[in-house]
Amino acid sequence: MKTDRTTTEGAVNSRNAAAAAPVGIASDDERRPAEFVEALAKGIAVLECFDASHAEMTLSEIARRVGLSPAAARRSLITLQALGYIGQKSKRFHLTPKIMTLGSAFYFSARIDEVLLPDLRELVERFGDASSVGTLDGHDVIYIAHYSVQRARRAAAVVGARYSASSTSLGRVLLAGLSDDALKRYIDTFKAEPLTSRTITDPQELHREVLKVRENGYSTTVDQLDYGITALAVPIRDPDGKTIAALNTSGYTGLVTPESLVAERLPELRAAASRISHAISRYPILQSIIGT
Repeated sequence: MKTDRTTTEGAVNSRNAAAAAPVGIASDDERRPAEFVEALAKGIAVLECFDASHAEMTLSEIARRVGLSPAAARRSLITLQALGYIGQKSKRFHLTPKIMTLGSAFYFSARIDEVLLPDLRELVERFGDASSVGTLDGHDVIYIAHYSVQRARRAAAVVGARYSASSTSLGRVLLAGLSDDALKRYIDTFKAEPLTSRTITDPQELHREVLKVRENGYSTTVDQLDYGITALAVPIRDPDGKTIAALNTSGYTGLVTPESLVAERLPELRAAASRISHAISRYPILQSIIGT
């Protein structure tokens, strides 16, 4: 049931991507080790503050987004410029292509192309649309692999994108894999912007949905992250049964439904997740990276 009009949870507009983008430096001093390097953290926060809606910024704009004084932001920018990760045109700063070497180092060291992409391609070749793998990072899901036959719209963000875990099928599977205590901490601190009129923003409603995912062993979402996205996701587990990642398949809301995805794709999606789990177990470094 391949279609030309497809979409994916990793392919949302820049408005949604910006709304979910992490900006600033974590302020939980109790969790910081004694050797924590504040200057390094500030530099990384400066890099992370650039996104599709903030491709170029002035010094004051960067300082405001990161929560730094202009003097501190300037020191980070000067250092990153000297290292080649930041460029400048007039009074506006931007990322340089060198920043991609950081992401590619993870991609190749984790053997993403060898371990994850074959099954994503197989799912897309069979069903069309798109497929992704994501892992949990705090309140967000980070996409670490993606494959698509998308033609109707250009992806604003795919591999490396991060969105609120509550608004994606991948994220809800990952939340369902948390311990009861960890899930309670997540729900207690949960805050979400309504990305669409169907986005769940009530903590208790989200809690009920996650418990339903635990019971079913899969998650379906419709128009939660962006209009037109219907998705189905299942867990990827380590040899001990711990959920370390999630695998999804997604399509255009006008052409697929949660019921049709479950009926037509769930068995294949679970088989692919099982194959990926076994493949990950053969690569200790990948298991360590994804399992953290």
